[in-house]
Amino acid sequence: MEYEFRRNTLTGTLLANFSMDHEVLGRWFAEELGDNDTFFQELIDAIAKISKGQMNQWRHIGSDLSIELDNEQVRVFANVLGMDEEHEFDEQMDYYDAESESFCGLEDFEQALMSWHEFVNESK
Repeated sequence: MEYEFRRNTLTGTLLANFSMDHEVLGRWFAEELGDNDTFFQELIDAIAKISKGQMNQWRHIGSDLSIELDNEQVRVFANVLGMDEEHEFDEQMDYYDAESESFCGLEDFEQALMSWHEFVNESK
């Protein structure tokens, strides 16, 4: 999983770009986490508890995107996923959902999270 963090020089907006199949992580970092130190610390604490076996899973429902952690992986997904469980797509329709849902390993996510936090603090 590759990623790049930037700040828009005109607007100051934080930007995160992740490799293919992980695009939604970029949106989550920029839109849901941003420069929120309290939320960052909550995530670090949850990862530590999960890694130590003190907690099985953790979930945070954001405004547009949510995140779930367990001892193996992280799932980031759009809140609209799963709301219309009865709707099924035509089998011949090519449905691309990498911009709506992504999975990555817990360790990879923690590394990206720490890099993001460092980036945000350096660019303040």
